[in-house]
Amino acid sequence: MNKKIYPTALILLVTCSSLFAQTSFDLWQISTKGKGNKIQLISGSEKAITDRKEYDNQPSFINEYQLVFSAADDKGNHDIIVYNFENGKFTNLTKTADRSEFSPSITDCGQYIAAVVTEPDRKQRIWLYPTNFGEPELLYDDIEPVGYYDWYDNKAAMFVLGNPNQLIYAKGRNDLLEIDENVGRSIKKRPKTSQMTYLSRDISAKQPDGEAFELKYMDLESQEKGDLGLSLAGSQDFIWLDKKTLLMGRGNSLYIRKWNEKNWSLLGTIQTETHQNISRLAYSKDLDVIVVAMERK
Repeated sequence: MNKKIYPTALILLVTCSSLFAQTSFDLWQISTKGKGNKIQLISGSEKAITDRKEYDNQPSFINEYQLVFSAADDKGNHDIIVYNFENGKFTNLTKTADRSEFSPSITDCGQYIAAVVTEPDRKQRIWLYPTNFGEPELLYDDIEPVGYYDWYDNKAAMFVLGNPNQLIYAKGRNDLLEIDENVGRSIKKRPKTSQMTYLSRDISAKQPDGEAFELKYMDLESQEKGDLGLSLAGSQDFIWLDKKTLLMGRGNSLYIRKWNEKNWSLLGTIQTETHQNISRLAYSKDLDVIVVAMERK
């Protein structure tokens, strides 16, 4: 019953819904130098981490040398995979034939890898997988279907599919803070702040390279709301490199901007003849590495 995608290796840790596209993606890495808005790509350092016709996507760093991502087998079922940059090995954190795991990330406490799980009855909820390989735990039994999420103060801000879609923050049981409606799939806490940031699909501007959406936030402590300017046109995935610097991708190129500026600057282009269309991104300031998901041509 267990499905095996990659060879088993020891993990060393420091302490399906239509929401998920099923086209063929691989993960690529590129080395960097400098930090924040001074970051630079190291030309010629780009290389594929995965190389399969199936779906390898949604990368997220869990410590200074390991990455987790969602990977599909040839039947379309998804597991959480851990990639170790020190030895180049892959490990199945989950091997579940009756459910699929998406959008893995480390929890604030560092003891669990969280994931959105499509369960056998098609419910889509957040589960927690202990880093010591213990039994998984359901986080919120009454909140679903969850699409995407991020963490603040050991609690989740979640994109919940509905009519309309909602972004909510679980302050406590039966204490849900509604942040906004009709938001994009990128939900990211701004580093060293209590701001949860996201793209509003209600506010946009048509530009030559596509539609740009308003980047908004709610401060989860004060409940103050605000905006941070427009996203990169033609893109819907962003991450924070640090408190002041945003990163997005379009085509095979990466762009950055400071939080208080309007214009996006070209950081560099990943040179490959086999892949295109950067989507999800992850960054490790410890490894000086950016990881992106790219579609196979």
